[in-house]
Amino acid sequence: MKIVFLDAESLGSDVDYSEFEQLGEVVTYPRTSPEEVPERIEDADVIVVNKVPVNESTISSARNLKLVCVSATGTNNLDKDYLDQRGIEWRNAAGYSTESVAQHTFAMLFYLMEDLRYYDDYVKNGNYAASSLFTHFGIPFHELGSVTWGILGLGAIGRRVADIAGMFGAKVIYYSASGAHAQEGYRQVDFDTLLAQADILSIHAPLNEYTENIMNADAFRKMKSSAILLNLGRGPIVNEADLAAALNSGEIRAAGLDVLSVEPMRKDNPLFGVQDKKQLFITPHVAWAAVEARQRLIKIVAEHIKEYFGRA
Repeated sequence: MKIVFLDAESLGSDVDYSEFEQLGEVVTYPRTSPEEVPERIEDADVIVVNKVPVNESTISSARNLKLVCVSATGTNNLDKDYLDQRGIEWRNAAGYSTESVAQHTFAMLFYLMEDLRYYDDYVKNGNYAASSLFTHFGIPFHELGSVTWGILGLGAIGRRVADIAGMFGAKVIYYSASGAHAQEGYRQVDFDTLLAQADILSIHAPLNEYTENIMNADAFRKMKSSAILLNLGRGPIVNEADLAAALNSGEIRAAGLDVLSVEPMRKDNPLFGVQDKKQLFITPHVAWAAVEARQRLIKIVAEHIKEYFGRA
């Protein structure tokens, strides 16, 4: 068996491939452009991809291909109809990043909610050393127990965030964009109620016809001016031009984003136009990538291959 990783760099340099090497020949490429795919997989039995497109133009010359493993939960890069025509199966990975994304959600939230950049700068620029008072609270902040936390998308990650927020005493509400039935133990509201009541609104939804561009100018106008938005779902759920305008006009207080509409971030992204940089905190799609999460991901991919080929 030949297993080809086409964008291994997305898994990190600390990945252990020994489990795959026990199954057969392993070839890894840090990155692969669509034009490079055909040559690299022409004799592969299994390919492992993250963002590489898998369709007729990229895999039509793969004569031995039997299984496509996506080292992610989303499968927007797969042409599933073409794979069905070819009799090629596919597997994605689910559940590996729940703890990592939930943790990152709170890391972003506390950074913004408690204005940690301001306080760090206050100390490092010498103001604290020059002060005669033992404390300084130039920008007030609140306890989580006093706020309403709204969640858009109550899947595994959304539920984990809801549970943790509840442990802090926050009042948790959620909205299901797809219209799914209410989940026991969680308070479901309509979209306008979510926007109007949420002091913190975190996004953990997939990108689909229900969620794309749902956070737009109209939505921001309905939010509290003190609200904090966190997007750890998919970039195009948030209209970035409208978000920049909402931040600049004071319609919402701050935003933390781990995902963007185009990744890597484009140089003409409208978010560069946010005037008060303290209002915006962006991380480069890293919430999923704790060491333990990536180890779970690799294990899931290996198990998919073993299961398909019937290996113990």
